[in-house]
Amino acid sequence: MAGTNSFSVARYTPDRGPWARLTARDSMLRRLDWPMLLSAIALSLIGALLVWSATRNRTELNQGDPYYFLFRHLLNTGIGIALMAGTVWLGHRTLRGAVPVLYGISVLLVMLVLTPLGATINGAHAWIVIGAGFSLQPSEFVKITIILGMAMLLASQVDAGDQVHPDHRTVAKSLGLAVVPMVIVMLMPDLGSVMVMVVIVLGVLLASGASNRWVLGLIGTGVAGGILVTFLGLLDEYQINRFAAFANPELDPAGVGYNTNQARIAIGSGGLLGTGLFKGSQTTGQFVPEQQTDFVFTVAGEELGFLGAGFILFLLGLVLWRACRIARETTELYGTIVAAGIIAWFAFQSFENIGMTLGIMPVAGLPLPFVSYGGSSMFAVWVAVGLLQSIRVQRPIGA
Repeated sequence: MAGTNSFSVARYTPDRGPWARLTARDSMLRRLDWPMLLSAIALSLIGALLVWSATRNRTELNQGDPYYFLFRHLLNTGIGIALMAGTVWLGHRTLRGAVPVLYGISVLLVMLVLTPLGATINGAHAWIVIGAGFSLQPSEFVKITIILGMAMLLASQVDAGDQVHPDHRTVAKSLGLAVVPMVIVMLMPDLGSVMVMVVIVLGVLLASGASNRWVLGLIGTGVAGGILVTFLGLLDEYQINRFAAFANPELDPAGVGYNTNQARIAIGSGGLLGTGLFKGSQTTGQFVPEQQTDFVFTVAGEELGFLGAGFILFLLGLVLWRACRIARETTELYGTIVAAGIIAWFAFQSFENIGMTLGIMPVAGLPLPFVSYGGSSMFAVWVAVGLLQSIRVQRPIGA
């Protein structure tokens, strides 16, 4: 009414409580990829049981404590999950700015392996012994810095809107960045890690939109490099013997072919349902070497059977499927490239590890992601999960 004093009342919007803020649609907790996260946790916990089964009677390894490797595997898993959470909190974009520092540290660490600080464990001179029973395998973390470094270079012009695809000069720089640590790792020699890094580089280049000539050239260079390394004698004798045993499994069944033959016997004896946890004759009899690390899948095949081993494959496939969704749905090339590099890493390393236990791939000394015992490997794969989760969390709402 005219002449009447008017006033307005401010709308009161109560502050959301901690739980409401935590579970809101736009909260970090709600935006995490929970199928991937739960699958990775399940793989690590299954791995703890398999590692426990493989080591509880190995007094020469467990220092007389049957729970030694079980507790350490669970500790590694807990630290890995904490590193994943820290990576999500920092964000992959923040880490993008820190790539030069992270790359320099990783290269320095792999160089230290070639000094008197380096140690040989399970036939591979790829470790730095820290003390108190702990050791570090720097090549595991090089995989992450190669992915981040190449993604930073390849996406710089595209994300800035200057170009649609990275130019040849940028691609050459990114390859140079990857080659430096790969050469150092090859000198250890750690052929398995180099194989993974080559696949990572291929995945990164394909995701970046680089010219196919670079991809084909890299494949050709890899084949030529492998031949050259063999003729120059850069591989250790045990590595050459592994490839010889792969080409001819009957070459030396009691020697270089022993691991693969025993692994196939263990997996084949499991049948459909397995012999039961802690009841595998091959595992209990300690016939398969390195069963807690490289050959952990044989424990699953023997004691959990086809269904149990198949469930592990299902969980690994679920992690990769969710990672592919993240790579496809992100709106920035940098995130796409990082996700693609991790997908290539997880997919090839899983295939190689399981394949060598079945005799369809050469023995290369690679752990099964999340499942095998090993702190460096566990920390690296969980940091990679953190990067994937960060890419999902930081994408625009509704994208």
